[in-house]
Amino acid sequence: MAQGFLTTHVLDTGRGLPAPGLVIVLFRITQDVRAEIARLTTNADGRTDAPILPQDDFAVGTYELEFHVGDYLRATGQNGADPLFLDTVPIRFGISDAAAHYHVPLLLSPYGYSTYRGS
Repeated sequence: MAQGFLTTHVLDTGRGLPAPGLVIVLFRITQDVRAEIARLTTNADGRTDAPILPQDDFAVGTYELEFHVGDYLRATGQNGADPLFLDTVPIRFGISDAAAHYHVPLLLSPYGYSTYRGS
């Protein structure tokens, strides 16, 4: 059976561009304990250079992607007054199919965000 993997993509909807240089941390959640398992930075296309959770580490369970958007918004001059409205965006989700590709993108602006299960 094929093994799944997890990817992400960050798009800056305020600027209409990918979001490069954004730090993303992946946690595995077990009984409300968060254990960091990956830390990556988006490339020029707003993606990570490799799957954020590769096939060898992929497993059914609950995960959380933590997008450190504040540093990105400051770097692109979209920060507004301190404190920022958005600084860290957590997205908690479940993986139920060990053979599937899970894609969890973030659509970002200084005052809002959305996500979905992509392909």
